[in-house]
Amino acid sequence: MAIFARFAYASGANVTGVLASRFAIAGLLLAGVMVASGRPWPRGRALAVTIGMGAVGYVGQAMCFFAALNHASAGLVALLLYVYPTLVVLLSAVFLGERLTVARVALLAAGFGGLAIMLGGGQGTAAGIALGLGAAAFYSVYILVGARELRHVDALASTTIVCLSAAVVLGLSAFVSEPRFPGTWWGWAAIGAIAIVSTVVAILTFFAGLKRVGPSTASVISTFEPVFTVALAWAILGETLAPLQLAGGAVVLTCATLLARSR
Repeated sequence: MAIFARFAYASGANVTGVLASRFAIAGLLLAGVMVASGRPWPRGRALAVTIGMGAVGYVGQAMCFFAALNHASAGLVALLLYVYPTLVVLLSAVFLGERLTVARVALLAAGFGGLAIMLGGGQGTAAGIALGLGAAAFYSVYILVGARELRHVDALASTTIVCLSAAVVLGLSAFVSEPRFPGTWWGWAAIGAIAIVSTVVAILTFFAGLKRVGPSTASVISTFEPVFTVALAWAILGETLAPLQLAGGAVVLTCATLLARSR
């Protein structure tokens, strides 16, 4: 997603334009599948929770993430986002009653140490770092709410509502901000890729996995994403990360993997 976003920005789009297009395209595609397949839509409490997750949780996470890309490299932003598995483990212990052993606490402490090392490399402004961590915080709460409230809701239905509610909020925000959209075909292709690959497929499969393995394991396993993001940012965008940042990122990912295996 970070790679596609950079191409969309280069074609003249801004954060609001990218996100409004992303969720509108994704929401309409998913709604079409829902109608064609005749699946039931969420109702009552599940519907209200799902709308809140899209309108507040996913919009907040996406705004922080995409804004951070204007102040820090794609690789650093991806690594910062993946502080969220550690936050999910901690919050799951507090709110979902998951067991927090001495070994898990030690791994969490080591993970935070890796984060400190990573930030010590310094490629990114203070605003970029704060926004990247903000995206992690929003996403952590989003995952916990989904795990607790949507356990028995169809993954496709919940994903559709999340995307549609996010699209509505971002559409309304256009009245107070000035969205800019891509001026080239490849800019729109990048947004299409964000909508289909990084939104429809990503959210749908994550919800489906979340129901099967729980929030801690699902979030920790997904920490392999920044490895690919950093590699692609180096190969495609020519970005580099200092050895200190790579070492810190490796510590964070290693601790996250061990946390998943400890379950």
